Amino acid sequence: MPTLFRFVVTVAVLAGIAYGAMFALVMFVNPKQAELSVRIPPEKLAPKQSQ
Repeated sequence: MPTLFRFVVTVAVLAGIAYGAMFALVMFVNPKQAELSVRIPPEKLAPKQSQ
């Protein structure tokens, strides 16, 4: 049983570190906001007519 307990504690500590890293990213990293425009050629807008 001590081996199982050690495994569970290790997994819990690793999950806590991962959760803490995600929380730190959310709190301290601000994404850049930029306007995005993509030109679409007119050929892609008008479907080709098949005969």
